[in-house]
Amino acid sequence: MAQIFPLSEGEFTVGRDKQFIPFDIAADELNDRSTGSLLVEVQPFLIITDKDVIVLDTGLGFKNKEGILQIHDNIRRQGYEPAAVTKVLLSHLHKDHAGCLVFKDDGGMVHTTFPNADYYIYRPEADFALATGYPSYHPEDIEPLLTTAQVKWLDGPEGTIDGYIQFTHSGGHCPQHIVYLIDDGKDKIFYGGDEAPQLKQMKMKYIAKYDYDGKKAMHLREEYAAKGKAEGWKFLFYHDLKTPVSSL
Repeated sequence: MAQIFPLSEGEFTVGRDKQFIPFDIAADELNDRSTGSLLVEVQPFLIITDKDVIVLDTGLGFKNKEGILQIHDNIRRQGYEPAAVTKVLLSHLHKDHAGCLVFKDDGGMVHTTFPNADYYIYRPEADFALATGYPSYHPEDIEPLLTTAQVKWLDGPEGTIDGYIQFTHSGGHCPQHIVYLIDDGKDKIFYGGDEAPQLKQMKMKYIAKYDYDGKKAMHLREEYAAKGKAEGWKFLFYHDLKTPVSSL
């Protein structure tokens, strides 16, 4: 049976300027933030299977008060070292999902965040990210990784990684977004990135203004929910404040 560990970086508000500003639920007022700001969690995941130690998306890349990458600290708190990670699966390359592909040490040297992992990236998304740039994509966080041998390119509308991880091009939240289904023979774990970001959104029918194709994203959520409920999927919700993992 796979183990699932949410790796929360905390709560943030994000507005039209795409800036992620830390939010203290106990002390801050959402109404004090810019009009239209959304309150979200930023939450990569650590998945332990019989074959792999997997990270799903990498977060914003913030460091804690001790100067340690938050995602490294979170992984160690679960009893694993960052060097033990074997696969990093990217749904897309927006900065809140791909801000920690690499990092700089105190001397300014750039290192991959997970030195022994293969990074799985949808090739059309990398091309789109570098061509589009700010504010949603930060090329300086992406380009250093692409020059390494750690990148494993994903192509085509769908495919399988190592016989048990399925990826599918979805294209609702951004044009080259992909989703993953991990099926280790015991569990089916679905990660929909920003097309299934919160539990409540799987139960509502609405078009989100922040999606590239709002109607398509809405229909995708309905499809994911129906199939996941029928097949007993465990859903991982990257932006959910209270329920990071849930079945429907």
